[in-house]
Amino acid sequence: MSSIEKSGNFALGTRTVKRLGYGAMQLAGPGVFGPPKDKEAALAVLREAVASGVDHIDTSDFYGPHVTNQLISEALHPYRDNLTIVTKIGARRGSDASWLPAFSAQELTQAVHDNLRNLKLDVLDVVNLRAMFSTHGPAEGDLTGPLTTLAELQQQGLVRHIGLSNVTAKQVADAQKIVPVVCVQNMYNIVNRGDDAMIDALAAQGIAYVPFFPLGGFTPLQSSGLQTVADSLGATAMQVALAWLLQRSPNILLIPGTSSVAHLQQNLAAGDLALPAEALEKLNSLVD
Repeated sequence: MSSIEKSGNFALGTRTVKRLGYGAMQLAGPGVFGPPKDKEAALAVLREAVASGVDHIDTSDFYGPHVTNQLISEALHPYRDNLTIVTKIGARRGSDASWLPAFSAQELTQAVHDNLRNLKLDVLDVVNLRAMFSTHGPAEGDLTGPLTTLAELQQQGLVRHIGLSNVTAKQVADAQKIVPVVCVQNMYNIVNRGDDAMIDALAAQGIAYVPFFPLGGFTPLQSSGLQTVADSLGATAMQVALAWLLQRSPNILLIPGTSSVAHLQQNLAAGDLALPAEALEKLNSLVD
């Protein structure tokens, strides 16, 4: 059994995907803006991911913008039948590489069509609506209008499933009154565990939770503690962080990103890593 198969599977809408996926954000240029420094290396990472068994790729047309989706289609189109591509809308990039809200019906509709065109798809498997009420994390705000637009695009057959990103528990509950939600994508890791209750609630409903920044927001002391555990297990800090997430809850789907084939292989090897009780105790003590 390969490393990625050992990570297990979970439902993502009507699809079932392996819990170790791939996030394409880092394939764009610095600051997720512009083209990659090495296009051939970026294409190689995508091809290696799928060859290694990855069947869940996370992307967005505002990465670049347009860059990662164009790389995905160049590297992988026509796609394998079991490949699920998840994208995001709700933001746009300024000419200075800033991240700006794009919540109007016109902007959301255009974003769906841009994703379809650049990915060379007739329908998008999953579209996450990214809330942009704050650039620093989830913040309360009404998503009724954007979700209504996205639901209309779903009814038109352009979107199969709808997810949410950068949202609060209240926004998830409110959204579920409008559309079925198949996944939530928020920042979460060993030391940033504000979504603990949300993860458990979603698991009870069979809904996927997709954490990003598995090493984001660590203090130097916390990073040192993580590295100590990694060294004791003969693993990298990223592998330990990913393994912890896999053991945290069965509904967690991982999308670690990298622009390096070597790092991709290291990340996927996290599926082989079973954290012993002593390591889990040390890791859980790092939480803020």
